[in-house]
Amino acid sequence: MKHAAGRYLAVIGDIKDSRDLENRGDVQRQLKAVLDQVNSQYRGEIVSEFLITLGDEFQGLMKISGPVLEIIKYIQRKMYPVALRFGIGIGEISTEINPYAAIGADGPAYYGAREMIGRVHADEKKNKRTGSDIRLCLYGKKSFEADRINLLLSMIWMIEDDWSKDQRLTVWDMMEKGGSQEECAKRMKTHQSTIARRLSAGRYYLYRETLDITEKSIQLLEEKS
Repeated sequence: MKHAAGRYLAVIGDIKDSRDLENRGDVQRQLKAVLDQVNSQYRGEIVSEFLITLGDEFQGLMKISGPVLEIIKYIQRKMYPVALRFGIGIGEISTEINPYAAIGADGPAYYGAREMIGRVHADEKKNKRTGSDIRLCLYGKKSFEADRINLLLSMIWMIEDDWSKDQRLTVWDMMEKGGSQEECAKRMKTHQSTIARRLSAGRYYLYRETLDITEKSIQLLEEKS
């Protein structure tokens, strides 16, 4: 166990409409495998490993400077087309930290993450077109910077929500493998001109820049709070 000094980034996620899934058991096993991949690939940034806590809910604890948005987007890509929601809380942890299991940890960081995933649920019930599948808060503090990050997260979600299947797969290929449009076209067995149209229609370059700015803004929150 680690002593919980300082502030952390708590993440709580859940599966949207999990009770309606016909293959719920398979989805849960897939989620566990994806979280195991996250714990392995981002070991240096994770304070307490991501794990499933309530069947359709999972959580993890990260360093304040960790690439939380990168990790969330990785989980979303690997779980697609299963839809996920996320709440992010920044704050202290009042319990000792088990590096191998986030379950049992408590404190303001988790209070904030829980509050934010509740906000995502509430926005969905209101059918808010300006909502998001990810929300963040500095627990106990009113922060213009956090408000701006949530606005950026809404913009990211609105871009993603407008993607066609081909646009989504093309954007994700470029995000994960990089390279030129010609290289992407070879990987996807199509023409460069087709890739260019998909990326343009999917607002790829705006999307990528917004992701980068949002990630950096989250990492700077600790310095500004």
